[in-house]
Amino acid sequence: MQLYWRPGTAAFAADAALGEIGVPYERVLVERDASGSVPADYLRINPMGQVPTLVDDSLVLPEVAAILLYLADRYPEARLAPASRAEFYRWLVFLTNTLQPALMRHFYPDRFGTEGVLFAADRQLHQLYDVVERALDGRRWLAGDERNAADLMLFMLTEWGGELEPSAWARPNLRAHFERTLELSSVQQAVADHGMTVPQGR
Repeated sequence: MQLYWRPGTAAFAADAALGEIGVPYERVLVERDASGSVPADYLRINPMGQVPTLVDDSLVLPEVAAILLYLADRYPEARLAPASRAEFYRWLVFLTNTLQPALMRHFYPDRFGTEGVLFAADRQLHQLYDVVERALDGRRWLAGDERNAADLMLFMLTEWGGELEPSAWARPNLRAHFERTLELSSVQQAVADHGMTVPQGR
């Protein structure tokens, strides 16, 4: 099994999930050249040129949400998805289809228009993080009674929101969730490998 990845991308969640499973896999770094292009041999694997992509025998699977769902089904003993999946599906789709695109508009506003994109993205991001903050009230994990793949995604996106003002992890429930997820050894390893920032102080 190979995971095509690059630090600072959504490959983090897939990397952490594979670490939670404990299955052997090879990480293949996909670097961009000076023009921002990826190697042609990678485009034959994923024509979009994005990471992550998981290759498992003949299966070639891009899109982090699809990878997480596949791994949850392929390795049920790792409990990457709860038995009752409706809320899990809801939050995983929310994180990948709503929160993550808003973060992309924050990081790369020039890709989405001209004046006002960054302001609108940041306003939406605060609203979205507030939604998650309220959902975590009285809960240890986002969907279900145990950590699952949605929590790995949320950890990553909380770190990505670290440069907002106030930062995503300034919210007490999100901060507690972040610290709780960081206790997982697989997450600690992925944090180191991906060069992520762990917030200091409260």
